[in-house]
Amino acid sequence: MAVFALFLVAACSLPRGAALQSEVTSESQAEAPSFQVVEVTRENIPDIASWPATGWHGHFHWIGASHAPSSTVISTGDRVDLTIWDSQENSLLTNAAQKAAVMSGLEVGGNGAIFVPYIDEVFIRGMTPASARAKIQSQLEMIAPSAQVQLSVQQGQGNSVDLVDGVRTPGSFPMPGRNYTVLSLLAAGGGITPALRNPRVKLIRGGNTYQVSAEELYSSGKRNTTLRPGDKVIVEEDDRSFTALGASGVENLIYFPQEQITALEALSLMGGLAENRADPKGVLVLREYPASAVAAGAAGPDLQQVVFTFDLTSADGLFAARKFLIHPQDTVLATESPVTAARTIIGLLGTALGLTARIDAL
Repeated sequence: MAVFALFLVAACSLPRGAALQSEVTSESQAEAPSFQVVEVTRENIPDIASWPATGWHGHFHWIGASHAPSSTVISTGDRVDLTIWDSQENSLLTNAAQKAAVMSGLEVGGNGAIFVPYIDEVFIRGMTPASARAKIQSQLEMIAPSAQVQLSVQQGQGNSVDLVDGVRTPGSFPMPGRNYTVLSLLAAGGGITPALRNPRVKLIRGGNTYQVSAEELYSSGKRNTTLRPGDKVIVEEDDRSFTALGASGVENLIYFPQEQITALEALSLMGGLAENRADPKGVLVLREYPASAVAAGAAGPDLQQVVFTFDLTSADGLFAARKFLIHPQDTVLATESPVTAARTIIGLLGTALGLTARIDAL
């Protein structure tokens, strides 16, 4: 017994790859614990899911699909081509040999106007080509009552958007129409680089930044928003991650490969539980909530720091782990099995007894 006690003390002092569950959660039994321990079951999963998101907002902020008018609206920087037909003799606009005056590449200035001879500046910004044609023809009636106006518009270089990164061919792309969408721009850039992990599409418009997952953008037409001149689109990898520790195949920072990760999926990403080391009854998720989440009467935790525990040896615990969502900045800890320490003691004791037997034989 004395020898056994000696080896028990020795085994407890040996280095281990992870803590025991009891070592992590023991403080929860104190009169004033600094963290809360929650055993996750199928019954309390809905309540936990209603608690505030941590590590991010819980959803991406994006603007829904919007559409410009079906007809083109003239903007600053556009170029207008005018052809004025006038069959009147001694016309101010045409000559006897040519009954049409052609004015090409009239740029819409910063004030929204173009210059037309004999009628000065005509303000056409914000108008459709049909409305602009009718306005110019109306103002020409004073000098050429029989004149007919033909008008066409090419969008100017100022009406372009930038595709900055995350595609095969980034660059600046002129907008071919007012209903130029995010998906059209990504297609023009050769598509999202396949090597990107769970890519997110960012839209920078003025002083605001919006983002959405590429998967959601592709799956829902409601997300395919119409671009505006000056917009910048960037495709980046998802930078959300959790920390994997303990008796698992991987101890590292693990990035989210998809939009949502459950506790079971997290264990799979960690390489599973280490054979002969991990405690399947002691899988822990450590999470820290903001102070605002801890409020009397509100749906949320009792303390800011919470340790969620899972028993993967029961069907209830396995189904609960399939529903429990990992949040960015969580720590997933696979604790050491108590059997490991017992096995170490038995091994040390067996070795000692074997040595003693050999000494007695001598």
